[in-house]
Amino acid sequence: MSRPRTLSARLAEVRESFWLVPGMFAVGAVVAAVGLSMLELQLDLPIEGILPSNPAGARSLLSSIITAMISFTALVFSITVVALQLASSQYTPRVLRTFLQDRIIQATLGTFVATFLFAMVVLAALPARDGERFPELSLAMSMLLVLASSGVFIYYLHHITTVMRVSHIIASIGAQTRRSIARLPAPDGRSAVVPGEVTQTVPAPDPGMITHVDIPLLARLARGHDCAITVVPAPGDFVVEGAPLVRVHRTAGATTRPVPSDEVNQGVTIDMERTPGQDVGFGFRQLADIAERALSPAVNDVTTAVRAVQEAHDLLRRLANRPDPVHVVRDDDGTVRVRMNGVPYDILLAMVVDDVRLVAGEQPRVARLLDAVLRDLATVALPAHRTAIVRRLPSTSAGSH
Repeated sequence: MSRPRTLSARLAEVRESFWLVPGMFAVGAVVAAVGLSMLELQLDLPIEGILPSNPAGARSLLSSIITAMISFTALVFSITVVALQLASSQYTPRVLRTFLQDRIIQATLGTFVATFLFAMVVLAALPARDGERFPELSLAMSMLLVLASSGVFIYYLHHITTVMRVSHIIASIGAQTRRSIARLPAPDGRSAVVPGEVTQTVPAPDPGMITHVDIPLLARLARGHDCAITVVPAPGDFVVEGAPLVRVHRTAGATTRPVPSDEVNQGVTIDMERTPGQDVGFGFRQLADIAERALSPAVNDVTTAVRAVQEAHDLLRRLANRPDPVHVVRDDDGTVRVRMNGVPYDILLAMVVDDVRLVAGEQPRVARLLDAVLRDLATVALPAHRTAIVRRLPSTSAGSH
């Protein structure tokens, strides 16, 4: 796979990773435990009596905390894995990313790991003999972390049962997709056609999904080599190894120089699975999958399918009065340097309407809802989209419209 090579892509990957928050908690716990123990032992702070104990009793208490937190952490992992399995089998495997990016789940795991590590460091800092300076404040902090972990665990149980509800999952997908829609480029009314002839085609180095395109980086490459660049696949598309990834065009009155393939590949990230962000169609795909699986004979949950279509309706309505997205970078004189197409509106309609209608069969609730969605979209859609909408209406409704 072509992993992110640019700094912005790497930072985005780190922010979306599951380990970031637990790792920060773990590092903070170790630093806090070392610093607090050193401060307490060296400065002889007046804190005696906060948690009276001797070294032997403190070792027993800290050992119990460490053992309990290991069990707590294993329990959290078990519950999370079960939740992921249930969500994957009942809804769609593509919602797993939603659970893994949940900050509450990450913070819960981080709190347990932090308590475990803090207690281990304090245990190592205990004096070997009675009568030596005893880190009572660190021991008291360990107890406070245990109490905090107990509260976090109770809230975690409430949270995990909430986020596993299908209505919550659908709403989360909708909110995520709305953020992607908000990041789409605003139409500027100018032609985005790259008129120059193709002088070079850069092939895809690996097979996989297009997850991110660093358009500013490609624009700098285009200006540096006096050319224009078009990205062939859209974010969310699958490319096979060797297929056209980027085309280089000659600009008017310029001598185009070849663009190194490795520099172009730095701007296009190919990964194993789709991600939100530039890929607006990913949210529609998840909603359509939930609706289709809910309508399968094994599940037969029409209400869930209706809720998924309703969420998709709101997203389609937001895009109905916008032209198909085209990401363009221009020079001050209007010369197009980079052009990348987004997902056409017709494709989004096909995902939500065509696929769900095919699976719905004789379900009247779903059929009526899809027709109502199309009729509503036709009232707000641009003329360029209205043809695709009306084509999907029943002939009687299309004729009356």
